[in-house]
Amino acid sequence: MKSSNYTMESEHENGTLIRSRNQVLKPIQTTNILKRRGNDDDNIKMKSTFLAEQDMMSMMAEKDEPVSPAGRFFNEQNFTVHILAILGCKTKIFPDVFKQGLLHTLLKHPRFSSLMVNEGGNLKWVRTNVDIDKHVIIADMGDDDGVLAEKFVEDYIYDLTKTSLDKSKPLWEVHIINQKTKEAEGGLFVFKIHHSMGDGMSLVSLLLACTRPITDPDTVPTLPIPKHKQNHNHHNQDSCNNKSSGGFITSSLRWSMGVLWLLQLFWNTLVDIFLFLATGFFLRDSQTPIRAPPFGLSSSPRRIIFRSFSLDDFKLVKNATYSTINDVALGVTQAGLSRYLNRRYDEGDSSRGTVNNLPNNIRLRSVLVVNIRPSPGIQDLADMMEKNGEAEWGNKLGYVLIPLTIDLKEDPLDYIRQRMAIFFHKIVSGATMAFSNIVGPTQEIGLYGHNLAFLAATSYGQPHELMVNFQSYMKKITIVLTVDEERIPDPHQLCNDIEDSLKLIKDTIIERGLSVK
Repeated sequence: MKSSNYTMESEHENGTLIRSRNQVLKPIQTTNILKRRGNDDDNIKMKSTFLAEQDMMSMMAEKDEPVSPAGRFFNEQNFTVHILAILGCKTKIFPDVFKQGLLHTLLKHPRFSSLMVNEGGNLKWVRTNVDIDKHVIIADMGDDDGVLAEKFVEDYIYDLTKTSLDKSKPLWEVHIINQKTKEAEGGLFVFKIHHSMGDGMSLVSLLLACTRPITDPDTVPTLPIPKHKQNHNHHNQDSCNNKSSGGFITSSLRWSMGVLWLLQLFWNTLVDIFLFLATGFFLRDSQTPIRAPPFGLSSSPRRIIFRSFSLDDFKLVKNATYSTINDVALGVTQAGLSRYLNRRYDEGDSSRGTVNNLPNNIRLRSVLVVNIRPSPGIQDLADMMEKNGEAEWGNKLGYVLIPLTIDLKEDPLDYIRQRMAIFFHKIVSGATMAFSNIVGPTQEIGLYGHNLAFLAATSYGQPHELMVNFQSYMKKITIVLTVDEERIPDPHQLCNDIEDSLKLIKDTIIERGLSVK
C-alpha cells in the first residue's frame, strides 16, 4: 500500500487552525471531510459507519475463535480483570480525528471487533459490527477548573474501576478527558480493555503500533534492546572461538561449572515449586496494615495514581550498582513500602521520627508478572492491522513470587543489592501485591496527530491490595499505584515514600562517588 501524506486541520476555540501533519499511521488515508467541522459532523459519522460496515463484510466471513483458557480465567466471577492504559497528551484531543484513526487501526484487529459469546458453557469470539460512538466516551467536565483537574481525573478513573465492560459489545472502550493536568497539557486518553483480549504487554504493544514517531512518521516506534540481547550473538561467537582454543583443563573447568549450574537450577526449581504449592494451600503473607484478613479481601473499586520520574535517575542507580532497571524499580518500591509501613505501625506518633517500628520477620511478597514468550513486535502488529494479517496474540503470562524485605536499612543501597540477589536465585491470592515493568519507546510519539506526554498502564480485578506498575517513555519512567483504599487510604503518601527512597539512594551514590558515566 502506498503511503499518503495529509494534513488534518481542526478549529480551536479561539478560531485559529491547528495543523498536524503526518502524525498517524502510514496506511491511513483521510479525506478532506476532516477539514470541515461543525455541520460536517454527520458526514464524518456516515463515513465512519460506511468504513466499519465495509470492513465487516470481509471480517464476518472469518471463522469464530474459542476464548483461550487464560482468557476464560480472567472472566471468572471473582476474577474479572480489566486493563487500563492512560495516555497523556500535549495537545487538545479532537474526538472525530481520534475515531477516524481507530477505524483504520484497532478496529482491524479481530479482538476489537468481536463479541465474547457463551454458547453452552463454551466461550468464543464472534465477529460483529462496531458502533464506534458506543466505545468512545467523552468525559463530562462539568464546572471543574484547572485547580480541581488532578482530583477530577483521579476520581474519574476511580469510577471506571467500579464497573465491568458491557458484554453486549466488544470488550473495550476509550474515555477522552479534555482536561489540562500537571503532566498532560492537552488531556488524556483512558483505554479500558478486558484482560481476556490479551495480556498487558500485547495490548500496550498494539496501542504503540497505532502511534508514529514525531520525527519520522513513516515508521513505527522502536523499543530499546536489552544489552544482554545485543551482546548475545557476540558472546556466542566468542564461545565458539574459545572452544577451539581451550585445552583439557579449560574444557574440564567449563564442564564442571555447567554441572554445578544445573544442580543449582534443579535445587532452586524444587524450592520454588514447594513455595508455590505452599502458597496455594496455606502459606500467606504476614498480617500488616496493608494486608486484608484471610478471605476478607474486598471487591471495592481501586484508587489509581501515577507520577513520573526521571529515567536518568534510575539509570544512574542501575549503573552504579551494576544491576537492572527491574532491580532498581523493585528496590525503591521495597524501600518506599518499608518507610510507609513504618509510619503506619507508628500509630500516628510523628515524634518518633526514624525509629524502627516494624515487627520482625514480616513476610510480604509480590507477584512479578512476566511474559513467557516474546511480546508481539510493534512492526508485526502494524502490518497485521494494515494488511489484515496475523501476529502472535493472547494471554501468555508467568508469575514469579518475589519476597520483599520490609526493614529500615542503614545503607540505602542494600535495597538494590537484595533485589539483585533475589533475581539471581530466581498463589496469586497468597501475596500482598503485584508488580510489573513495561518498556516503552525512547522517541516522542503521536497518536493520530496527538503528541503524547506520558504512558501509564495498570489493571484491576486481581486479589491484591496493591499493584505497582512501571512504564518508561522517552526520558521518563511513570509509576502507577493501584490500591484498595480500605487497606491503603493514603496512596499519595506511599508514592511520596517511594519517591523519597529513590532520591535517598541516588544521593547516597553521588556522595560516595559511585556514579558511572
